[in-house]
Amino acid sequence: MATFLLKTEPGDYSFADLVRDKKTSWTGVKNPAAQAALRSVKKGDEAFIYHTGAEKQIVGLARFTGAAYADPADKAGKLVAADLAPVRAAKEPVTLSRVKADARFKDFALVRQSRLSVMAVPPNLDKILREWAGF
Repeated sequence: MATFLLKTEPGDYSFADLVRDKKTSWTGVKNPAAQAALRSVKKGDEAFIYHTGAEKQIVGLARFTGAAYADPADKAGKLVAADLAPVRAAKEPVTLSRVKADARFKDFALVRQSRLSVMAVPPNLDKILREWAGF
């Protein structure tokens, strides 16, 4: 099982919205590196949900309910989307400042590529983030 990190502006679509909706389609990702990560999603993979903007923190965990598929919003047919469902809220949100303060995360895409909206989480960092968040 792989783990990803998905960024969202909480005013547009928050983890609470995902919990309310019980599932959603993650669409509209345009960045090539983010698309590459999204293309690799498989059913059962999980994702940390990260609120951008003023929050800048991991607030929840979700699970992909299927593999990536053609994004129906993309008329050109080049982009993919994926469906996911909530797993649980973080017991303790993990802030960007905490991540940046830990040298083990110096090469993590969240730190190095701040505008990337979808990224894979290496297994060693996944374990740390789960521990910090109380998952």
